[in-house]
Amino acid sequence: MTDRKPRVSDFESWADKQIREAEERGDFRDLPGFGRPLAGIDRPYDADWWVKEKMRRENISFLPPTLALRKEAEDALAAAVAARSEEEARRIVREINDKIAASLRRPPPGPPLGLLPFVIDDVLAARREKRGDGRP
Repeated sequence: MTDRKPRVSDFESWADKQIREAEERGDFRDLPGFGRPLAGIDRPYDADWWVKEKMRRENISFLPPTLALRKEAEDALAAAVAARSEEEARRIVREINDKIAASLRRPPPGPPLGLLPFVIDDVLAARREKRGDGRP
């Protein structure tokens, strides 16, 4: 669409002519998603849809570091309780405890962390209770 709009023509008719000519040339034939409904067309309008979509596509987190660490700690606790062995559970808890301790020493920006390192014995007790057999 390198042509400039002639001064005498109405903008809409000029745009319609450009689209019609592009369709006739087949410029729209091999576009991605051709023949399929638009994704998210039935969702309510959101002015920031493009930002959210780009963040989802590029797997970018928009949580402040402290909230991301809280989520990571929650996931680590669940993983430790569901671990196959006590050694694996201990490793998971040690790793998250190291991150929590580092964050307590030098708080990142954002809301307060509100976490303390997990007590490994308490996590292992919860794991045993979940397994229902008391074995390691």
